[in-house]
Amino acid sequence: MPNPLRPAALALAAALALTGCGADVTSQADGRTGESGADRHYPVTVENCGEEKTYDKAPQRVVTNDTGITEIMFALGLEDHMAGYVMPDDKGDRTSVPWKDGYEKTKWLSKERINKELVLDARADLVFAGWNYGFNEGEGFTPAELERVGIDSYLLSESCRNGQGKARGVMPPLEALYTDLRNLGRIFDVEDRADTLITSFRQEVAEARAKAAEGDDRLRVFLYDDGKDKPLTSGAYAGPHDIITKAGGDHIMKDLKDSWTTVGWETVVDRDPEVILINNYGDTGADEKRRFLKSYKPLAGVSAIRNDRIVVLDYVDLVESPRNPAAISSLAEDLREFAR
Repeated sequence: MPNPLRPAALALAAALALTGCGADVTSQADGRTGESGADRHYPVTVENCGEEKTYDKAPQRVVTNDTGITEIMFALGLEDHMAGYVMPDDKGDRTSVPWKDGYEKTKWLSKERINKELVLDARADLVFAGWNYGFNEGEGFTPAELERVGIDSYLLSESCRNGQGKARGVMPPLEALYTDLRNLGRIFDVEDRADTLITSFRQEVAEARAKAAEGDDRLRVFLYDDGKDKPLTSGAYAGPHDIITKAGGDHIMKDLKDSWTTVGWETVVDRDPEVILINNYGDTGADEKRRFLKSYKPLAGVSAIRNDRIVVLDYVDLVESPRNPAAISSLAEDLREFAR
């Protein structure tokens, strides 16, 4: 499995050290503006999933749901503004990322599903989650329900619904990440840190793209999340689309105007991927998924299976998160190796 702490990520860690972590960011903001200066920063208004939201001050007790969302807060050095995070313990390694200290400083509220009672108990003033990243009408946990009990919310931009039923996605996946970093930078008055992250991420992606294949040389890639009867995969608006494309691959499900969605196996066979990228998480790990793919008879003639071109990235690499740029670099290396 690729190591999430690539050299570019190490360079990012060094860059982040120049701007400080956690409490240093708050101190830097206070030192720059003073209390009256901080007052002048607010109110701020940002656009989140098509809705304008105004903040009179920085939230102080944020509860996040899921790994990628939590690490966006950590990457911005906002641990001191968090009441805690909710996530299972099967979503990838948390010890080898530049912002690993965030996990040590912040309370792990639950490994189960986030719910209204949990965030009320945490005295949250804002919940950072997303549609199908915690928010779900079927379970009665929605931004509207939180608003009724006086708790604000911020939606992960990857999860924005686009007006086509419950389909998600309104912008390219990496732009969703940059949008959230910019918005949160404004909400918490750490815009310099957000700009530093975005600049570093853009540079890392540009370096990977400079070495990537183009045109007809791009290998066809299929993202396999899970599922045996029908595979769950990524459309154009989930992280894997930009990860595959910018790494030099041809994402075979790029025509799906959704984020995470199911397709039929016949579609996969017809599009004949040359590489299969496995999303590693949950009770069914990458090894079991690999065994299934290699033993599933309808896939026997697919190029990726015939040539044993299967690669693995962790869940947090593939959903919107500050690990996305390093995932692009990692996959780009794999694709170059396969193309030799």
